[in-house]
Amino acid sequence: MSIHLFRRVSAAELLLAAIMAAAALYPLSSLAQDAGYHILEKQHLDGDVKWDYLSIDSEHRHLFIAHGDRVDVFDLDKKQVIGNIPAHGVHGVAIAPEFDRGYATNGSNNSVTIFVLSTLQVVGSAATEKKPDGIVYDPATKRVFAVNGGAASVTPIDAATGKPLAAIPLGGSPEFLVSDGKGRLFINLEDKNQVLVIDTHRLTVTHRYDLSARCDEPAGLSIDLAAQRLFVGCHNQKMAVVDANTGKIVDAPTIGRGSDATAFDAAAKLAFSSNGDGTLNVIDASDARHYAVKQTVTTMPRARTMAIDPASHKIYLVAAEAEPIDSAATQAPPRRPQLKAGTFTLITVGQ
Repeated sequence: MSIHLFRRVSAAELLLAAIMAAAALYPLSSLAQDAGYHILEKQHLDGDVKWDYLSIDSEHRHLFIAHGDRVDVFDLDKKQVIGNIPAHGVHGVAIAPEFDRGYATNGSNNSVTIFVLSTLQVVGSAATEKKPDGIVYDPATKRVFAVNGGAASVTPIDAATGKPLAAIPLGGSPEFLVSDGKGRLFINLEDKNQVLVIDTHRLTVTHRYDLSARCDEPAGLSIDLAAQRLFVGCHNQKMAVVDANTGKIVDAPTIGRGSDATAFDAAAKLAFSSNGDGTLNVIDASDARHYAVKQTVTTMPRARTMAIDPASHKIYLVAAEAEPIDSAATQAPPRRPQLKAGTFTLITVGQ
């Protein structure tokens, strides 16, 4: 006959045992990777309440913010604007580190401003066709490509000389573009529900991927180079994940309203969609066949564009507050709200 002795286990001991069991199953590095994204900081910036794309010069730790009649240069470490580059209805900035050059599209005067990344000094300009918008640097050909929203074309520019080449007609209204760094350029055609593929060496259109089955009005565009996946933000609240080699839509997770930018963090294997409804979707991209929303972060209404710092993995967005609308004062159809002066805000999101 054996005798078993029992004692009461305290709640603290039970909690400690649970923590130790979890630690055995999930190393601390895994627990850190599973930490949620949240707003780290909001900072008001001076200037107009007009903006568009953001981009990062990781070497000089600068965030370029397309901000109406200028490009604000925000120092990521000092957390302050350290300068600006004059522009005319600027939409986006492309960065060519090997030439120490940046290129900003001027939608109001059909040109690209060329400046030095290390000094922020303007050194030239290049002519484009009507209303240049999104812009990207292609390291395979040492060319910059600016899509022209008012001309349905894309203008290649020699990054070394700043000389523009003949524009390439696209057959649709371009929204954003991305390079794979190996001689292919992908461009969203918003009015055609297509992703167009251009050979950046031959400067010819090679493919048109039809997204209409699951994507309406493609806007933001980014790429997972390793898995060869395009992330297309669509205005029917879907992110079309597209095989960059075949054009097949692999998956289409639901995202927020008014997506205007997508981004991909290769180290974290996460894709992101920034949405005008004030949400940021975080999407698990660890499996190249299945994509699911892992988290939705509440940011700020109209925070629809973003950039990711590859060093800190922080996400930067901008937005502004809106004036209240007196619905009783008018019977007119809904319109875009008037934005409040002095409310331009930089939002930093991280883990």
